[in-house]
Amino acid sequence: MQWMSTKEASDYLGVNLRTLYRFIDEGELVAYKFGRVIRLKVSDVESFVESAKIAPGTLEHLYPEHVRLVHG
Repeated sequence: MQWMSTKEASDYLGVNLRTLYRFIDEGELVAYKFGRVIRLKVSDVESFVESAKIAPGTLEHLYPEHVRLVHG
């Protein structure tokens, strides 16, 4: 089993530490506390990445109507 520090996990995900802690606190990402140290399993971080995959057709709310008409 391989472990990541919170810094390594935040760098891997491309988010800051505050965002990583929010993912953990909201139950989106599993982490473990050993004394004062928080660690994440590499496999849990990889599973989190896969769970964040965006399904096609789910982002229409993020771009204006005229873009959908031109490209859709």
